[in-house]
Amino acid sequence: MSSIRLLVVDDEALVRSGFRLILQSEPDFEVVGEAADGAAGLAEAQRLRPDVVLMDVRMPRMDGVEATRRLTEVTDVKVLILTTFDLDAYLFDAVRAGASGFLLKDVPPDDLIEAVRAVARGDALIEPRMTRRLLDEFARQPVPGATTRSAEIGTLTQREMEVLRAVARGLSNAEIAEELYISETTVKTHVAHILTKLGLRDRIQAVVLAYESGLVTAGG
Repeated sequence: MSSIRLLVVDDEALVRSGFRLILQSEPDFEVVGEAADGAAGLAEAQRLRPDVVLMDVRMPRMDGVEATRRLTEVTDVKVLILTTFDLDAYLFDAVRAGASGFLLKDVPPDDLIEAVRAVARGDALIEPRMTRRLLDEFARQPVPGATTRSAEIGTLTQREMEVLRAVARGLSNAEIAEELYISETTVKTHVAHILTKLGLRDRIQAVVLAYESGLVTAGG
């Protein structure tokens, strides 16, 4: 099995060293590079083409959200945002920018390792205590493009629409399976079909699209 190639982007050398130490302890991880700011991280990611970038938020020259936005526009590299700042604005902006995951830096090492693996295999990951806040943020924000993407949603089957609504409500695969009386394997299949049909990177993008299209509304 090929290694998961990682790039660590953080303006603190000690933090980068700590992440490298944790990640390189795993046989299926390879840390291919580091960068100390968003601009350098963007350049290194385009040069090295890692599978996952661990991206800090507050950095000089270019912040992690802008670096993520530019990177996901031109590559398929997945970004896992790591920050010490537990603020809604960062979460919402990171999701909008195309990040596939969002964790606080105080996450236990084992959880960090599993998060990297999850993002690498295409699963979106937001720390559970933040999921509700993300949905609340959608409730407060104006919803742009509510009609512009309705045609894309229309390509889904009725069951896929049900699954997408459940994903947008923040339900796990197990919770969706229980609610719809289907197996978790079937849920995973439906989610994969949804992402393929709509040309989406991961579940987080599916949530954004569900709200922007009007398929799901705040409190609905």
